[in-house]
Amino acid sequence: MKRIIVLLSIVMIFMTGCSVTKLDNSNISKNMKILLSKKVKLYNVFYDGYKYYLPKGVSFVNKEDYNAILKDTNNNKYYLYVDAISYYHKVKNDYEINKNAHYSKKLNYNKKNGYIQIDEINSKFFVQFVFNYVKIEAYVDKNVLTDVINNMCYILRSVEFNDKVLESLIGDNILDYKEENYTLFKNNPSKESFLDVVEREETSRYKKDIEDEKIDLDY
Repeated sequence: MKRIIVLLSIVMIFMTGCSVTKLDNSNISKNMKILLSKKVKLYNVFYDGYKYYLPKGVSFVNKEDYNAILKDTNNNKYYLYVDAISYYHKVKNDYEINKNAHYSKKLNYNKKNGYIQIDEINSKFFVQFVFNYVKIEAYVDKNVLTDVINNMCYILRSVEFNDKVLESLIGDNILDYKEENYTLFKNNPSKESFLDVVEREETSRYKKDIEDEKIDLDY
């Protein structure tokens, strides 16, 4: 009898430890807390000085330097920028809550910080999500907003920098970089740059990249 009780206790502990926390399709804050609080060591994208994880269903459209265009299975596009310069110089997050935004929040999990700001524009939502010196932007419909932010969380929480490689790439050459590189943590993030990209996308190389889905990556 004692053996049965002990075995049942072990099974219960095992089941409890392996339980999966479900995400809430209507609660962005709760999902971000769950996803960003979890420490992960999972990567499938590797570049000089950094690596990260793309969740299932998210793939590359284009990659250039520290910028990338991604898309998911619903053809939502994500514009990603890795600010290795700000990471190298440990630029502090001075973002302030924007009360005029649809959603605005400062983030701090596992000694990594950033912010998320969501603005409603023409019945769609423009998301600016910064975490751990990486920024992802997207312009999406309301019905996919939560899924898109969840995908962003999976990517942003996984980013890991290689200090030795960045030292060799950046080092003391900071004078070669313009001040506008330090943009991820400024108080009032602008939506203009993103909207300019969206407009140009219809007549520029972005349209060709997306239509042809030509990927030229150097892993």
